[in-house]
Amino acid sequence: MVLLLLFFSAVMLLILSFLLSLKVGMARISWHTIYEALFSGTGDSKEHLYIRTLRLPRAVLACMVGAQLALAGLLTQIVTKNPLASPHVFGINAGASLAVVTGMLLFPAASLLSSIGLAFAGAMLGALAIWMLSGQGAQQHVMLALAGIAIHFLFASLTEGAMILNQYNTESMIFWLAGSVNHASWQHIQLLAPLLGIVLLLVVLLLPSLRTLALDDEVAIGLGTRLKGVRAFAMILVVLLAGSAVAICGPIGFVCLIVPHVARAMLGSGSSPGVLLTLAMLLGSILLLLADVMSRLISFPFNSPVGIVMAVIGAPVFIYLARRQGGKG
Repeated sequence: MVLLLLFFSAVMLLILSFLLSLKVGMARISWHTIYEALFSGTGDSKEHLYIRTLRLPRAVLACMVGAQLALAGLLTQIVTKNPLASPHVFGINAGASLAVVTGMLLFPAASLLSSIGLAFAGAMLGALAIWMLSGQGAQQHVMLALAGIAIHFLFASLTEGAMILNQYNTESMIFWLAGSVNHASWQHIQLLAPLLGIVLLLVVLLLPSLRTLALDDEVAIGLGTRLKGVRAFAMILVVLLAGSAVAICGPIGFVCLIVPHVARAMLGSGSSPGVLLTLAMLLGSILLLLADVMSRLISFPFNSPVGIVMAVIGAPVFIYLARRQGGKG
C-alpha cells in the first residue's frame, strides 16, 4: 500500500511538473489555452502552435532525457558498486561530448543523426578505455571508478582544446556543453523514443542478473552469474542511454548521480531493482522538468542552460555524498 502511494505521488508530481513546463515561459499562456492545445484538434491559434511545436516537445524531451540519465546513473552504480558513480563522473558523457564537438569542428553541416552516431562512438570509446584500464581482478569495480575519473578529465581537456581551435562556433558549443533542452523538436523525440524503448526491454531482461550484482562477487559467481558479461552488457546500455542524451541535449550532469540516491532513500534498503529503476526514471523526469522550468526563470525572459541549474543543485549533493561515504570508510 505504501509503495502504491509512493508511485501514485511520483506520477502526480510528474504530471504537475509537465504542466508547469508547458505554462512557464516567455509568452504568457493561460491554462485554458494549454488544455485546448493538448486535447482539442481544432485549435490553430498562434498560442496553440507555440505550445505544440515548442513547449510540448521540450517538456517531452526533458521527461525522456531525465529518465534516461537516471536509468544510466543507477545502472552505473549497480555495476560498479560505487554510490558516487555516474556516466558524467566516469567519462562516458565526456567521451560523447568530445566526439560531438569534434564533429562540429570537422563537419559543421552534419545532421542530427550523425551527431548521435558520433556521440555513441565517443561514449563507447570512453567505456572501452575505462574497461581496459580497470583490469579483470577481484577489485574491478574499484578500478572502474578510478579509470572513469581519469578518462573524464582527459576527454574534458581534449574537448576544451577542440573548442579553442573552432573560434567561430565557440558560443553555440559552450551553450550546448552546459546542457540544454531549449532547441527540442519532435525530430529529437522520434529518434530517442525507439532507442529508449529497446533499452528498457533489454533492462527488463537483465533484471534477474542485476539482483545478483548486489551480492558479493564470489556469491554471485556461485549462483551462476557471469559477472563480466553482465557488467559489460549493462555498460553498453549505459552508453546507449547517456550517448543519445548527450548528442541531443549536451552533457547534463548530476541527474544520473542524485536521482538513484533519492530513489533508494524513498524505497529503503532491500527494494528490488525493477521497482528501484522505475522510481528512479520517474524522479529523473521530474527533476529535469523542474530544473528546466527554473532555467527559464533565472534570466527571464531569456533561457539559461538547464545544466547550470543541475550543477547548482548537484554539486552540494555530490559533496555531501562524498563526505558521507568517506565517513563510512
